[in-house]
Order: sequence, then C-alpha cells, then structure tokens
Amino acid sequence: MSKQVESRRILVLDGQGGGMGAQLTRLLLQELPQDCELLCVGTNVLATSAMLKAGCPKGATGENAAIYQAGRADVILGPIGIILANGILGEIPAAMAAAISGSDAVKILIPSNACNVYVAGTKDCRLEEYLRSAVEQTLKVLKA
Repeated sequence: MSKQVESRRILVLDGQGGGMGAQLTRLLLQELPQDCELLCVGTNVLATSAMLKAGCPKGATGENAAIYQAGRADVILGPIGIILANGILGEIPAAMAAAISGSDAVKILIPSNACNVYVAGTKDCRLEEYLRSAVEQTLKVLKA
C-alpha cells in the first residue's frame, strides 16, 4: 500500500480586477515545485476570472471561499489589503481579514498604498519588482 503525499497549498487572493493576482499566478506557475497545488480566490468574479485566465488551475469567489481556503493553505499571497478589514476599497469583510491574518499559513503580502497602509522599511518599487520578490520569498518558504 503506497502512502499518498500531501500537496502543499498555495493560495493567491485578490480583489478589484484581479490584475495583481493574475500576475502572481503567471510568475508562480513558472516556478512552483510539483508537490504544490495552486489555487486562487477572488473577492469578486472579475478577480477570480483574471486569475483563472492567467492559468490558475482552481479558483473560487467570495468571502466564504476565502475564509475556508485560508484555513487550508500553507502559503497565502496577495496585496496587503487582504488582511485589513475593509481593505481593497471595502472588498474585504472583517471576518475575511481575520481568517486570513489568523491563518497558520505563511503570508506573503504585496505593499500597496491603495489601502493607505505604508510599511516602514520597504523601498518604493514597481509592482513587477514586488511580485517577483513575493515569488522568490514563496520559493524560499517551500524549500525550508
């Protein structure tokens, strides 16, 4: 009898039009080890659709999906607003922010001043640089 190996779940969360999540998905798909399962959750259908079109193999939409998947993920990636109640222009309900921030998953967050949150010590970069850094950090976590 062979023992089935658990795959590691990588969750990409995004809102609005899903552009950041779509870019993260494209970059991650090029690099993820084979024992990783990539899935995406959008706060709305547009965001989910963008990430699925970018190649994410599985996706879901809405608060319940985000709360459920945050509890199952090993790594969560997305804009910093996903851990803030009313983040991403109000798309993040308090329960969703609490579930994501309270998850045991490693969280890799992309700085964004759209939520009026500035992280001291981060340098001002183009979004592409932040996304590449997020993918690099994810790969380091997965190798540890």
